[in-house]
Amino acid sequence: MKYTCEITIDLPRDAFIEKLDNPENMRHWQQGLLGYEHLSDKPGTEGSQMSLRYKMGKREFEMVETILKRKLPDEFHMTYDTKGVHNTQRNYFKDVDGKTLWVSESEFQFSGFGMKLMAFLMPGVFKKQSLKYLEDFKAFAETGKSVLDNG
Repeated sequence: MKYTCEITIDLPRDAFIEKLDNPENMRHWQQGLLGYEHLSDKPGTEGSQMSLRYKMGKREFEMVETILKRKLPDEFHMTYDTKGVHNTQRNYFKDVDGKTLWVSESEFQFSGFGMKLMAFLMPGVFKKQSLKYLEDFKAFAETGKSVLDNG
């Protein structure tokens, strides 16, 4: 399953990248993030990995992020792996009149009957979640609004 989401953030690209590239900020725009742990000696570099723990509803799960390509401020690609799901995320950042256009391409591969069935029956759930992360990042980057303020 593949799809693309995009959003314009009212920040210059360098300020946008500074907020996006700080893992401490993830908790402010990734609803359900419980924590993260760097698994590599050089965090944030190509090939480095980070473990991310989330809670969605009553379900807790962990995924591993691997950075594939880091060519900031233009692009940043990574994979996310958890049980039954492999997600490749390609992010592109363009300067548009002092604002930043974030284009996010997602590609999901599923293993296991349950995940394949869920993807077939509810493909919109994945895109909706991706778009929510972009919208929550926009709110955080532009106004400082954190998803932590909701509860």
